[in-house]
Amino acid sequence: MSDNLPLVLDHVLKLRLVVARFGEMDLAKWWNTRGQLGRLGAMALRRGFPRTVHFAQARSVFAVAAQRCDEVFEPPGCVTLWRLPEALEEELDARWEHWLDHAADWQPFFEKLGTLPATDLAATLRAFELASEQDIDALSRLRRSAEGRAVPLPGVFSGSTEDVTLLALGFARGDHGALAVPYARRADA
Repeated sequence: MSDNLPLVLDHVLKLRLVVARFGEMDLAKWWNTRGQLGRLGAMALRRGFPRTVHFAQARSVFAVAAQRCDEVFEPPGCVTLWRLPEALEEELDARWEHWLDHAADWQPFFEKLGTLPATDLAATLRAFELASEQDIDALSRLRRSAEGRAVPLPGVFSGSTEDVTLLALGFARGDHGALAVPYARRADA
């Protein structure tokens, strides 16, 4: 992996956080958590996790979001935002300790995350500086599958920041209360 791996991993975490918060029941209604990544969730978990409360919030919503996406659409030989290739998932797990050790550095991001509007995921990812104009242009070419439960990405997943960003942006093709799971084919599938 590249020398930029820590930055890439931070980007993936931020993408997951924004999509996870956007999909909660008090916003897009895609998975069954309500404000867990917002102020309510922080208040509920702060006592048990005073230093790492935000990361405890994240772990729980990530698990619920991954499970819900698997229920809606779990394509074989593919990756989703919640099920990246094993090597990348292992790198994310290894980086988790670093994030916990530097939890205070993430405070402003989590505070901003707690006040997300439930209007436009693509605009939200742009506001968080997680998606470029080129990414938004690529999103404009994505379509939901015929049954409406999935959003196939073109080509094969390369592991690039652009591919992961498009996996996150693809959720914008879902509707309020109607999850559509973005996915990409694995190169080894």
